[in-house]
Amino acid sequence: MDDKLAEQIALHRWAVIAEAAGANLTAAERGALVRQITARPHPHPDGSPCTYSRGTVDRWLRAWRAGGLDALRPSPRSDTGAVRAHPELFAEACALRLELPGRSAAQIASILFHRHGVTVPERTVRGQLRRAGLHREALAAEPKAYGRYEAGAANERWITDVLVGPWVPYPKREGSVRARLFLIVDDHSRLLADGRFYGYENARACQELLRRAITRRGIPAVLYCDNGAPFSNAWLARTCGVLGIRLVHSAPYSPEGRGKQERLNRYIREAFLAEATHQGIESLDSLNDLFAAWAGQVANRRVHAETGQAPIDRFEAGGPHRQASPDLLREAFRWSVTRKVTRTASVPLEGNSYAVDPALTGRRVELRYDPEDLTRIDVYLDGRPAGAAIPFVTRRHVHRAVPQAARPEPAVTGIDYLAMVAAAHDDEAGTGAKIDFTRLGALTVAGGDGEDR
Repeated sequence: MDDKLAEQIALHRWAVIAEAAGANLTAAERGALVRQITARPHPHPDGSPCTYSRGTVDRWLRAWRAGGLDALRPSPRSDTGAVRAHPELFAEACALRLELPGRSAAQIASILFHRHGVTVPERTVRGQLRRAGLHREALAAEPKAYGRYEAGAANERWITDVLVGPWVPYPKREGSVRARLFLIVDDHSRLLADGRFYGYENARACQELLRRAITRRGIPAVLYCDNGAPFSNAWLARTCGVLGIRLVHSAPYSPEGRGKQERLNRYIREAFLAEATHQGIESLDSLNDLFAAWAGQVANRRVHAETGQAPIDRFEAGGPHRQASPDLLREAFRWSVTRKVTRTASVPLEGNSYAVDPALTGRRVELRYDPEDLTRIDVYLDGRPAGAAIPFVTRRHVHRAVPQAARPEPAVTGIDYLAMVAAAHDDEAGTGAKIDFTRLGALTVAGGDGEDR
């Protein structure tokens, strides 16, 4: 198993146990949560739902406490066999489910075995029925009923979203760019934990805001977000896994859990964006300065109509919150990729080449790095440190997926070398002398008005 698949499985296992991994849970509370975890299916990285036993969940919890995310990586297996189902039986499985929607995947697999003598795994039947849209939830006749939910304490659940803002001048592009406001809201207090406008909507913008919010407000237990590209990526999943945050994505076309965020978005449009657009926006930086002042002075200090308290007062009523060490934050917000070491003991990354330990030649290794600094790369083999990757061909210092970290365009000097040559030629031609190119540098002298001539 390569490091990429091992990392995906480790993140999947963390998503399963995250709910029961809280440090403040009692043994009885943790036991009740583990029973709930084992009673429901969980989406596996291969797309199929899986259920796990109490012993498996307890073993993963012990491993995570002992070694963090790396301890959840699977151990090397000695068996690689798998049972392959006959594809012609899937049509019959679909017919059996449509005939009686209450039939379980196990029952359908049993019927197929007794009719055809072919053993089809229950997990395979369940996955194929779900991909065909014939899972039992989709066939249920009764509509869902949605109730109100509120986190019981500050930092128990954060909600994040992106609000499309106004057009603003952007120095890294000619003209303007549509600003995107990344927001993080505390579910319990309605506190605007942090918010910032970016010129790009990408994964690194989400990570940058999350790091700012964690540094200011502490570590949340749950991060709730939609399925947009900034939130559905391996980098954010790794960040949450390292910090012990349970990452939860809202189901498509399901409105529950997003009411507080949508209400705040409307309030920002009416109370802030309307005023900022009316007065005029000079730049993205000035817009962020104004928004930070408005969030601290207005949004977080107004009395909320539902809670009857100011968000900042309700957030701080619970006392200090769990913080992360600088080393843990640095590790959490690094990116990770898998590369195969070439015969020359090197690995490629973003057009750069890096030298690694020759003993790793032919092996697949994991590279962990800060996307804003491609000069420092750490190498891991099977989840263990294996030295550093030393750059010897460097074409990029910043990952191309991080445009907001790119270096700004250099200032224009205004020097026209060819015009200087033409002026020297005209001067020398008027006197009949030959051109002395060594004197060109002396032609640029300061005039009385302070401008170069």
